[in-house]
Amino acid sequence: MISLPDTLCCRLSEEELAVNFADAHPPLTHAQAVVEAERCFFCYDAPCIEACPTSIDIPKFIRAIATDNMQGAARTILEANILGGACARVCPTEILCEQKCVHNVREEGHPIRIGALQRHATDWQMAHGDQPFTRAALTGKKVAVVGAGPAGLACAHRLALHGHDVVLFDAHALPGGLNEYGVAAYKLADDFAQREVEFLMSIGGITFSGTQILGKDFTVSNLRRDYDAVFLAVGLAGVRALGIEGEQLDGVMDAVRFIETLRSHDKKTVPVGRKVVVIGGGNTAVDAAVQARRLGAEEVTLVYRRGAEHMSATPVEREWAQTNGVSVKHWASPIRIVAQNGLLCGVEFARGSMKPDGQAVYDLQDTFVVPADMVLKAVGQVFLPDPLKGDSIAISSGRILVDDQYRTTMEGVYAGGDCTPGEDLTVAAVRDGRDAAEAIHLMLSETSGQ
Repeated sequence: MISLPDTLCCRLSEEELAVNFADAHPPLTHAQAVVEAERCFFCYDAPCIEACPTSIDIPKFIRAIATDNMQGAARTILEANILGGACARVCPTEILCEQKCVHNVREEGHPIRIGALQRHATDWQMAHGDQPFTRAALTGKKVAVVGAGPAGLACAHRLALHGHDVVLFDAHALPGGLNEYGVAAYKLADDFAQREVEFLMSIGGITFSGTQILGKDFTVSNLRRDYDAVFLAVGLAGVRALGIEGEQLDGVMDAVRFIETLRSHDKKTVPVGRKVVVIGGGNTAVDAAVQARRLGAEEVTLVYRRGAEHMSATPVEREWAQTNGVSVKHWASPIRIVAQNGLLCGVEFARGSMKPDGQAVYDLQDTFVVPADMVLKAVGQVFLPDPLKGDSIAISSGRILVDDQYRTTMEGVYAGGDCTPGEDLTVAAVRDGRDAAEAIHLMLSETSGQ
């Protein structure tokens, strides 16, 4: 658990916490979904499909909703993206499929609500029975998947679908990865991440082995000896440090750790400061800032070193932060975490600006202090290569090197998701896991002479 003096904690009632961490965006009613679906033009060569990393046939599933064929709508989504329910909730659809919707030309700012419709269809399927897929004839092949996040889960499901047996290894006690431990609680409310995992694993042939740490409890070489193939979906387990004075003070912690603590403990037991400063400009920073506010922090300030247009958090996420009472400051770089009598009391920032060549510069003579009794660092996550020491797996630019078939430089070992080069999106991780499974299945079929 996070360690903070009780005097720095602010508590809300259980009723207030329940309201604050309820589903942030309630689902569409069926009548609303049908009306929204009927707005769709059902485009041929629809640009929304091209914008979806998992290439869901969006017009097809929306037409199915419009004609009250909910089973068909769900199957269309889940064939391409078995984690379509979570992706409908957490994906930045406003910069993916919805941004490409042709309604943006006809009615600027009013695209089809693709994410909400996708949620409607997948929720219907989960409420009306198991997934609509059955396993192929068993092959007798065994595959080890390391990492039970979106990439690992998608890979395991597709391999099981093809008749292979899969063992999912993960350092956490529960499967789900970022969906379970790293996403704001109000985005995946009501234990949705675990319900979706149960739905996915109901296909059969998938065994979960938790609290197993790569490099400590097992190695890739061990797995390669015991399994017909290995898929690595280990994500980005490290976090960047600020590298400034005071970073080791009590009350200074990683935003990722804060979010994980909030997701895995009773919310009324999670400490939060009265004045919280979040350093960073991505979705993790926004999630941490908003959740700190909803836990009862009186003041939350999110500070980013460059301008709003440079933040990796989407415009929708930035607006969400401000809607939730988070104060956002730009062009400020942290230079020192301030203590008084050994206790955290603020963060000193240097004001910045952009030079004509686009370079950011900061004036160390022009500084200001934001009062804080809690500081959350959200300045990026990194891949940790140490667990792969001793294995012949190449690392390039801080990620696992793979070819276009997701093969690493170690025979029979594949990788995908955030630990490999590419965009760090849940939906992209699902695509990687799905497509890597197809590559593994092809390899296993060829080696067995099928």
